[in-house]
Amino acid sequence: MTRMADRVPPGGVDSSTPNSARIYDFMLGGKDNFAADRAAATEILRAFPESREGCRVNRKFLGDVVRYMANEAGIRQFVDIGAGLPTQDNVHQVAQSVDPKAKVVYVDNDPVVCVHGRAILAAAPGVAMIEADMADAEKILIGATETGLIDWSQPVGVLMVAILHHLPNPYAEVARIREAMAPGSYLAISHLSMADSRRDDTTKLQSTYDSPRSVGLFPRTVEEITRFFGDFDLLDDTAFIAPSVLRRFAALGWGALARKP
Repeated sequence: MTRMADRVPPGGVDSSTPNSARIYDFMLGGKDNFAADRAAATEILRAFPESREGCRVNRKFLGDVVRYMANEAGIRQFVDIGAGLPTQDNVHQVAQSVDPKAKVVYVDNDPVVCVHGRAILAAAPGVAMIEADMADAEKILIGATETGLIDWSQPVGVLMVAILHHLPNPYAEVARIREAMAPGSYLAISHLSMADSRRDDTTKLQSTYDSPRSVGLFPRTVEEITRFFGDFDLLDDTAFIAPSVLRRFAALGWGALARKP
């Protein structure tokens, strides 16, 4: 398997600064991470010992919502924003297990992640990876269209899994994505939550990401997270997450799937 260090963009890799995609990779048991990422993950686990399992629950949530969209809703095109590093049970693997012709565009703002991702996905049909930032919704919309895989006039499944809590005020950008989505489309979001019972731990977690060169962290309440869905119809969470799991991880994160009327 080709490791990240073997494929780098012209600017090289900054291995001294923690990267959210590499931290997530470490939490999932991957090997595409550096000492700084592992050190940051250790600090996160001190504040939230359930974080490693939370990452796995988050990954299962992603797979379950994609499976629902492909199986139950007949969605055949997906855009995964803030995709991070390809790992097991990726969006295209889940979607194409339902329909081999399903199309997927992965989006990430990290050039290293994109180079590595394209190398891994090179042999996957109907799949592309583009470099774009959630802070620039228009670039995402145009870039996904230019791959020839996404038609925004048709229902699409858009995933923003564990990405929005890295942006200080992404409401307008999410609204722009929602606006571009055709009726019958679905939006899946998971997000770090802000619970009074764990406020001190959350503050420690934020400090781990508090670096001029590192991505920030902006936890939100469930009410604030729900605002990202606008007037979309929220589906019953228990179809994707067991009630016991929802209760256990309520202080760490929250996620939902919604349909555009």
